Amino acid sequence: MVSIVGVVLVASGLAAVHIGARRLRFLQGVPRSGWLSLCGGVSVAYVFVHLLPEITDHQSRVVEAVEPTNIVLEATHERSLFIAALVGFTLFYGLEQIARRSRREPDRRATDGTTIHSGASVFWIHIGSFTAYNALIGYLLLHQEETGLSSLLLYGTAMGLHFVVNDYGLREHHREVYDRVGRWLLAGAILVGTLIGLLVGLPEILISLLLAFLSGGIILNVIKEELPRDRESRFWAFVAGIMGYTGILLLV
Repeated sequence: MVSIVGVVLVASGLAAVHIGARRLRFLQGVPRSGWLSLCGGVSVAYVFVHLLPEITDHQSRVVEAVEPTNIVLEATHERSLFIAALVGFTLFYGLEQIARRSRREPDRRATDGTTIHSGASVFWIHIGSFTAYNALIGYLLLHQEETGLSSLLLYGTAMGLHFVVNDYGLREHHREVYDRVGRWLLAGAILVGTLIGLLVGLPEILISLLLAFLSGGIILNVIKEELPRDRESRFWAFVAGIMGYTGILLLV
C-alpha cells in the first residue's frame, strides 16, 4: 500500500508541472517540439496499455454486479464504461471546438465604451472543465486498481507528461490570462482532488466510470494537439514515446 506521504509528493509534483511549465521555453514554436510529441506518446501508451485493460476488468465486474432494471441499463450496462470513455472524448472535443472558434471572434465594445473580450466566458468554461479533469486525476492517485509505489509512479509520470501537453495547449488558447489565473486553478485542483481522495471513498462502479471518462479525455487531449497540420508534429517522437512507455509498462 502506498503511503499518504508518497501520494502527496506525487500530487505536489503534478501541481508543479502546471506552475512551472511555462519556463520550458524549448517547447515553444513551430515545428512542434519533439518533446511535446514524446510526452503525448507516453500518455497515449498509458491509456491503451494500462488503463483500457483495467477498464475491461472493471466492466466485467460491473456486468456481474449490476442487474439491469430498465431498457436503458439493459442496452448499456455491458458497455457502460466504454460509453463513459466516449463521453469523455466527446466532451473535450466539444470544448476544443468552442475554444478555437472563440479565438477567431473579434472583441466587442459595450455601450459604456469598455471592451468585452470574446474569449472571457470561453476561458472560464474551458478552465472550469480542466479544473474538474485535474481534480479527477488527483482523486484517482489513491483509487487505482493496482496499488503500490510502481503503479503510483507510472500513473504520476504519465499524467505529469500529459499535463505538459495540456498546459502548452491551454496557454496557446488563452495566453496571459492562463498564466495569471488558469495554471494556478489547475495546479490547485490536483491537490484538492487528492485531498478528496484521502477523505472520501466512492463506490467501485463510480470510480470505474470516472476512470473510463478520464481515459477518453486523455486520448482526445493528446490527439487534438498532434493532428492539426499547422502543428507540424513530430511523428517519430510520438512513436518513441509510445514504444518506450509501452516497454516500461510491460516490464514493470
